[in-house]
Amino acid sequence: MSETYTIHYFATASQYTSKNTESLPAPLKLSALFGELEQRYPGIAHKVLSTCGVSLNGEYVDVKEDAETVIQAGSEVAIIPPVSSG
Repeated sequence: MSETYTIHYFATASQYTSKNTESLPAPLKLSALFGELEQRYPGIAHKVLSTCGVSLNGEYVDVKEDAETVIQAGSEVAIIPPVSSG
């Protein structure tokens, strides 16, 4: 059995991928996450990910600042679109 992590897509990310959840190969450096998703879903980086937040195991992470963080097998990643208030 291959090692994977689970990624959850919400709102626009879910609409773009036509998925709510999928399993992807682990380990993966956080810095490589958007590139991996762009390969699977061309255009997602510009249209969706550029405005989304990312959480890793329930904690918000900064893809640039936390670039060396490794997404381990069994981890949960969420792509969270901006939340508007009003």
